[in-house]
Amino acid sequence: MEDPELERIKEKKLAELLKRQTEFKAQQELDVIDLNESNFDQVIASDTPTLVDFWAEWCGPCRMMHPVFTRLAKKYPKVRFARLNVDHSQSIAMRFGVQAIPTFIMFKSGVPVDRMMGAVGEPGMHMICQKYS
Repeated sequence: MEDPELERIKEKKLAELLKRQTEFKAQQELDVIDLNESNFDQVIASDTPTLVDFWAEWCGPCRMMHPVFTRLAKKYPKVRFARLNVDHSQSIAMRFGVQAIPTFIMFKSGVPVDRMMGAVGEPGMHMICQKYS
């Protein structure tokens, strides 16, 4: 027979772990700005270098790069990190000639200054971030 006290403790610990995991994910998401038609131009217009990840939910390489992108957002405080879902903002993707995803474009004062295409991995992301930090 199960010990009711032990079950209560296990449930409490599980709830604490789930809460911590949710808080951690929420904090990670704060480090990356979600872009759309209404805020895109305002965000990239800044003098702060802004690295934009052009991605889509159905894209495997995009999903693979998301944790790398989020991790690097914490390492490079002088670079702003943002993501644009190309399925929701096709006109912006077309405006910047995004034909393959993921595509990463570095903007400074609203102007694209660098670009990388594909799942470039952490070394590729470090390269572009170091260049503009």
